[in-house]
Amino acid sequence: MPEGTNLRRKVLNMAKQEFISLKIGGYAGQGIKSAGLMFAKLATRSGYNIYTYTEYPSLIRGGHNAMQICVSSEEVTAPSNKTDLLIALNQETITKHLSELSEGGGIIFDADKKFDFSKVDKNINLFLVPLSKLTGGHELLINTAALGVATALFGGEIKILKDLISEEFSGKKEEVVEMNHKAVEQGYNFANENFADKLQNKLSPRQNVSPKMILNGNEAAALGAIAGGLQFAAIYPMTPITGLLHMLAAYQEKYGFIYKQPEDEIAAINMTIGAAFAGARAMTATSGGGFCLMTEGYGLAGMTETPIVIIMGMRAGPATGLPTWSEQGDLRFVLHAHQGDFPRIVLAAGDGKEAFDLTMQAFNLAEKYQTPVVVLVDKNICEDDQSYIYFDVSKYKIERGKFTTEKVNDYKRYALEQDGISARTVPGTGNFFIANSDEHNTYGYSDEESANRKEQYKKRMNKLRTCETQDMPAPTLYGPENPDVTIVSWGSNKGSIMQSMKEFPNVNFLHLTWMNPFPSETVKQILSGAKHVVDIECNYTAQLAGLIREKTGIEIEDKFLKYDGRPFFVEEIAEKLRGLV
Repeated sequence: MPEGTNLRRKVLNMAKQEFISLKIGGYAGQGIKSAGLMFAKLATRSGYNIYTYTEYPSLIRGGHNAMQICVSSEEVTAPSNKTDLLIALNQETITKHLSELSEGGGIIFDADKKFDFSKVDKNINLFLVPLSKLTGGHELLINTAALGVATALFGGEIKILKDLISEEFSGKKEEVVEMNHKAVEQGYNFANENFADKLQNKLSPRQNVSPKMILNGNEAAALGAIAGGLQFAAIYPMTPITGLLHMLAAYQEKYGFIYKQPEDEIAAINMTIGAAFAGARAMTATSGGGFCLMTEGYGLAGMTETPIVIIMGMRAGPATGLPTWSEQGDLRFVLHAHQGDFPRIVLAAGDGKEAFDLTMQAFNLAEKYQTPVVVLVDKNICEDDQSYIYFDVSKYKIERGKFTTEKVNDYKRYALEQDGISARTVPGTGNFFIANSDEHNTYGYSDEESANRKEQYKKRMNKLRTCETQDMPAPTLYGPENPDVTIVSWGSNKGSIMQSMKEFPNVNFLHLTWMNPFPSETVKQILSGAKHVVDIECNYTAQLAGLIREKTGIEIEDKFLKYDGRPFFVEEIAEKLRGLV
């Protein structure tokens, strides 16, 4: 690493990581995700760390659903393409996921139903359990009974699982709780009685472990917005950010903000602009298709210098693309959307914790620089759960920048300031001004004169220079100072990269979260001094690598790209690094 580099360095814990993975699959409606989350909570309350990965088709109802839960005593940050234990609620689960089973892995399935195991390798353990009989023929209880079997096989504590069931169904009749308790007991007891030689001590409760919470990126971003002083949100549902609006809608009364579901994304951003214009901390959220509709409002907020926050959840495009799958294909879109130039701050989260922190920070940045702030997340971040220690907000302070409600003599809303930031006010203070989409003078009146145009343009764009010097942090470099290989990446690739790096002490990772303004000088210093650089992205055109070339002049030759809608699995990155190291 070159001397004098403005950089946040973090050394990784290189201890070899041991973890187990459970996958449950079946038809939509069989409680795949609820069962998967139940197992994740069981692991977390037993003192372990979890990461979940969910796959489901782009259908309103039906189709194959699957959820993987990776569990470890150490932090686990990514999905694996290996499964130790597969709960197959139908034949399709075996057909689709058989190749993922690890050496000596196992399959739990209903012995009362017909399954084809002709292609199953002899080293795979088949756990035939009469799930239908154990549950008295109640289809909705089969997943619960299967969870009992899995808990026993991994050595988990059934009391913790039963407590979770009581919490999950606390709003239902007592008989519902009792039926689920009985189902999980039946599965647990059957496994202990019939598979005694296969039981493993993988989930026995750990002692003196700090409690953790399970969150996905949607929930984390929603909590970040609330912690950041959110007062108004207008969001139209669209995969993968729909979970975010569900979270906000549930907590609006408790925390005193307004959530409004509008008729479409155009209304959403215009309502957000209106609320922000009136002085509220306001946000919206969408995905690529919805952002297409928001672009006119995006530019309007830039021209009127109205502070708004936009959470942009990327999924695979173009057009409808793969609506329920992930991609990082919208970076260039967000950086250049709308005609002309205007200052926009673009941040990119790498996991749920960063989604929380960056969303919280985005509200301060939006108000300080009076411009749109976009927080990029992708489907994997939005919907994958991870265990975290409780987030600390004690150091966060709401900063409203040059905002006043006092009467100002000869008030000029768009006064020419060297830092690009004029004093902002709200209607009703007696500070009168015009706000419209035309180029304007210092009072807001439309003005098409050449000199005024140049002055106002420079004023607005100077905000980015001010932001770069005052608020943009240094990027983070994980790993050693002088490695053989330097990875550069962004977004949800972070988790898979960091977990795979545990095998490679001579690899480091430059993780970028600020896309505009961009830390050009620091990135240039790091990459120009690296022995070998590999760019890792989930898109076809290596959009971050192109941005790096634009900002630094450095062309990254080695690009490891994936664009099939699936995340990078830990094993894929490890295989790539083995080929380089």
